[in-house]
Amino acid sequence: MASSKRAQLGTIFLTILIDMIGFGIVIPVLPLYAEHYHATPEQNGLLVAIFSLAQFICAPLWGKLSDRIGRKPVLFISISATAVGFILMGVARDLTLLFLARALAGAAGGNIGTAQAYIADISAPEERAKRMGLIGAAIGVGFMFGPAIGGWVGHYSYQAPMFVAAGLAIINVVLVILTLPESLPKERRGVQKRSSVFEVLEHCDRRVYLSVTSAYFLLTTGFSLMTFVYALFMAHRFNIGPGGTGNLLALVGFVGVLIQGGLIGRLVKRAGEARLATVGAVVLAVSLFAMPLASGMGTVILASIGLAIGNSLIMPTLTSLASRSVDSHWQGRGLGLVQSGGALARWVGPAIGGWLLAMDIGHAKDLYARTPLWAGAIFAAAAIIFTLMLPREAVAAPVTADEPSAV
Repeated sequence: MASSKRAQLGTIFLTILIDMIGFGIVIPVLPLYAEHYHATPEQNGLLVAIFSLAQFICAPLWGKLSDRIGRKPVLFISISATAVGFILMGVARDLTLLFLARALAGAAGGNIGTAQAYIADISAPEERAKRMGLIGAAIGVGFMFGPAIGGWVGHYSYQAPMFVAAGLAIINVVLVILTLPESLPKERRGVQKRSSVFEVLEHCDRRVYLSVTSAYFLLTTGFSLMTFVYALFMAHRFNIGPGGTGNLLALVGFVGVLIQGGLIGRLVKRAGEARLATVGAVVLAVSLFAMPLASGMGTVILASIGLAIGNSLIMPTLTSLASRSVDSHWQGRGLGLVQSGGALARWVGPAIGGWLLAMDIGHAKDLYARTPLWAGAIFAAAAIIFTLMLPREAVAAPVTADEPSAV
């Protein structure tokens, strides 16, 4: 049984890894790709943001669907649509089709919550922080290899990374079909009555769940402001192209792998999830504030490492607390709603980021992207308040009327 669960965790890790490599490939080139078609800073921000707006709308729907029909078919459908979205991005010849392709990829990309629910299905509550860290590690590895690949391939054309990402998504579909067993038994599925996604609040510890989702939203907004401007910041401030930006993002991913892939379990045992989330929020806020003050690459590298450390402490701990605060029949919808909030944050961040970036245009070169990065630091600082509201003791999943036993 233990070996079977290890195999399932390994497959989920590979599934998210390939998905995130494909996602990471476009990061160093997408803003430059848009500028190639004469996008303004505001349009560039909206192009990045539309992915997450579509994800925000669809993430809870994927989660609810996975509670009804199982995790595997939802992963299959969403990853297949992701491949189509990347292909359309590759063949786009104007901003209109690029926007449509990004929207499709975003609608299909709300499957992280389903993967988290899969892990929750096969994990005891006390194991979830460590196992959720596997998703964080997969995301970290994806950010380590994806941007580096995208930067290298982007030397040939802005379209080439999109086709590489599409090919990886197709490989991912095959992996899910052939190697991933279903984690949600038929007796734990059911057709739920049509209701608001916020009905999950009736099946959770509200204090913990609302504090987690609030912190997650604010922190993700701050981090997404950085993600949006990073390639443009490197190009306009330091004349570094997609290849160099990809290498720096690979360093960020490497740090994430070290923390989320190996250290997070031991850190949780020593300090607890809530304390680590607070530390991560502080480190993220300081790093975002320091980034635009950089006068050379040494400071940029240090700030980038700080971003990686902060994000790596935040995501698995908050996700684990959210999972443990929701009863087992509602894992897909509970985690899907958290991811939907994160997707909304990744829409808000770039959307306002483009407007804030436009405020820096026309000023001295060393002020480029200062405003959006400092706005990101403010969002991260605000999240510290909510992480301090989280209980320092272990969180037990609630037992509700329709939930006779815990996972």
